[in-house]
Amino acid sequence: MRSYRGAAEPVHGHSWRVVARLETSGLDEDGLAFDFVEIKRALDDLAGRLDHGEINRVPPFDVESPSTERVAAWFFDELAARLPSAPLAAVTLFEGPDCSATYRPGSE
Repeated sequence: MRSYRGAAEPVHGHSWRVVARLETSGLDEDGLAFDFVEIKRALDDLAGRLDHGEINRVPPFDVESPSTERVAAWFFDELAARLPSAPLAAVTLFEGPDCSATYRPGSE
C-alpha cells in the first residue's frame, strides 16, 4: 500500500470474493433483467487479471494503492464498462470473511 498511515505489512495475498449487486425495476418478456452468464464471465475475466499475481504490477494498481475499497471501485468501473446495459448498483469486495468494502457510485 502506498502512503498507508498504518503499520506496514509484508507482501501477502487475499482470497477475495466479489459480489456484484444488480437492481432493476423492470423485466423483459422472459421475466429477466440481465444475463447471469454474461455477468459471471466478465467477473471471472476481471478476477483472472488479479489472480495469483502481484497486484502492485497490474494497472492501475502499479500506480494507485490497491486498497480493498479501490479494488472494489475498479471492479465496478470495469464491469460497468464491459456491460453497459447491466443495471449494476454496487460491488462488494470481501478480503476475508469479516472484512469487506462496498463501492456504490454517488454514495459517501
